Amino acid sequence: MSLPTIRLAVDAVVFGYDPKEGLSVLLIRRKFEPFQGTWAIPGGLVMEDESLEMAVERELTEETGITVNYLEQLYSFGEPGRDPRNRVVTVAYYALVRESNFVLYASTDAEEAQWFNLKDLPELAFDHDKILKMAVERLKGKIAYEPIGFELLDEKFPFSELHKLYEAVYGIEIDRRNFKKKFLQLGILEELDEKVSQGKGRPGSLFRFNKKRYDQLKEQGMNFEV
Repeated sequence: MSLPTIRLAVDAVVFGYDPKEGLSVLLIRRKFEPFQGTWAIPGGLVMEDESLEMAVERELTEETGITVNYLEQLYSFGEPGRDPRNRVVTVAYYALVRESNFVLYASTDAEEAQWFNLKDLPELAFDHDKILKMAVERLKGKIAYEPIGFELLDEKFPFSELHKLYEAVYGIEIDRRNFKKKFLQLGILEELDEKVSQGKGRPGSLFRFNKKRYDQLKEQGMNFEV
């Protein structure tokens, strides 16, 4: 009896955010079969001399032109038949980036790279719809007890953008007054002297996430929950 040949791959669900457009995901259009011309999550096979993290970072750079600071392992997907070519097990990750930090470009087996709003997604190749749905649920859970959302915002931001981000992630309306009161009580935001004008009304303050303060409070046992 011959030993099974199983290939190992990585895929990356990359979330981006724009205050006007909402939450989005980065997809690539496949250049080759199978699923030629279909949109997919960036990813590919792991090379023999690579760790999983090295492989996913390489694939993202090659297929989309981006690099990531926040990358977390999501789940392993290994159903037989998920790839029509071979038996492939993929280790999926999810990442958070600021869209404005990058100019996308596609190469290798990606014909195109593009941001898609989560409310308006195309049909996806392989089982990538399943992977994406799990990543969205993980993001919703994680952002409630760890301030990973700041990876999606500029270094300095009006509080309204933070509020809109959480509404976009959860897909619901959140009372702004209570949300702001609760967030400011956590003590991890710095209100800056700088102001920004947002349409009608007086200019509002800009804020900045204080990671050092958050790390100190976390060591002291602070429970971050929004």
